[in-house]
Amino acid sequence: DYDQVADELGPALFVKPANSGSSVGTSKIADADDFQAALDDALQYDHKVLVETAIHGREIEVAVLGNLHGEGAPMRASMPGEIVNTAQFYTYEAKYLDPVAARMQVPADLPATTAEQIRALALDAARTLGCEGLARVDCFLADDGAVFVNEINTIPGFTARSMYPVMWAESGLLLPDLLATLINLALQRHTRDEALSTNR
Repeated sequence: DYDQVADELGPALFVKPANSGSSVGTSKIADADDFQAALDDALQYDHKVLVETAIHGREIEVAVLGNLHGEGAPMRASMPGEIVNTAQFYTYEAKYLDPVAARMQVPADLPATTAEQIRALALDAARTLGCEGLARVDCFLADDGAVFVNEINTIPGFTARSMYPVMWAESGLLLPDLLATLINLALQRHTRDEALSTNR
């Protein structure tokens, strides 16, 4: 029921499949008339649907690299990047089909203290969820300055328009070195996992 949800989360909402990506099946709504249609659309892609508060602000992303136990080097975060788009939100079409609907700005135009706050939050989120190897942490910087973690992508894209390799390149880690680092991190995790009793 839209009214019940809106009472708790506010009138502007995002409705999306729980286990999907690239904004497939995602709708932004602001009234009861669109709520059921958004649910029906999301349920085409998953049996579970998320309904979230729409946050007015900027979408800031951070690339995270490393293993939890710090083999080789501690987990680290790239400089933040920003998705700047002209669509109502960062839709599938804006991500992949319309070359002018969205652009990446790396580094994001942020005060240094805000950038460091977001980088630290991204690392905390990745560690808390037990992410290893790589992750992209997507945050919202609200108009009042509050920072929220939106989601963590544990298999971020590596296309020419993907934020993860672009943020690392702008942070000084070019693609060949990034790939070598990821391979080494995977090998280190494999060596660690081999020591478990279940692998003997």
